[in-house]
Amino acid sequence: MVAASKNHRVVMNMSASVVAVNISQSKGERKTSVSSAQFKVDHGIVGDAHAGDWHRQISLLAKESIDKMRKLGLDVDSGDFAENITTQGLDLVALPIGTHVEIGEALIEVTQIGKECHTRCAIYHQAGDCVMPKEGIFARVLRGGVVMNGDDVRVL
Repeated sequence: MVAASKNHRVVMNMSASVVAVNISQSKGERKTSVSSAQFKVDHGIVGDAHAGDWHRQISLLAKESIDKMRKLGLDVDSGDFAENITTQGLDLVALPIGTHVEIGEALIEVTQIGKECHTRCAIYHQAGDCVMPKEGIFARVLRGGVVMNGDDVRVL
C-alpha cells in the first residue's frame, strides 16, 4: 500500500499493526504495557501522564526502531522509550506532518517528527544513542476510541 502526499511517498506493509499500548502515571519514566487504552479527542490516552491539550498527546515508535537498539546490545522493549504506541510494519518517520492515521477505533493526526532531547536519558548513556528523538513521532487525537494490542494501523 502506498500513501502519497505532495512531496512524500510512504510505503506501508499491508500488515501494519499495534505491537503494544503503553502508559505511565508520571512523566520521565518508562511506560508500562497494557492490553488497551481509551483515546480521548484533544486529550490523548486517558490515564497517561503525557495526555493534555497540546500537540504531543500520543507518541509512537516502531518496533523496528527498538530492534535497532537491541542490536546494539541493549535489553529494551516496548514502552522503554516512553512511547504510547509501538507499531510494526510502518515507516513512521516518513509520514508527513498532518497525516491522518487510524489506529483501532481512534484517528490521530501526526503533529511532530522526532523531538529535542534536553537531558540524556538512561538509554542514551547505555548505548550512546537513543531512537526516540530521531524516530519517534507525535500526534493529537481527532477521533476517540479504544486502541488494543494487535489493532490495525492505517494511513488515510
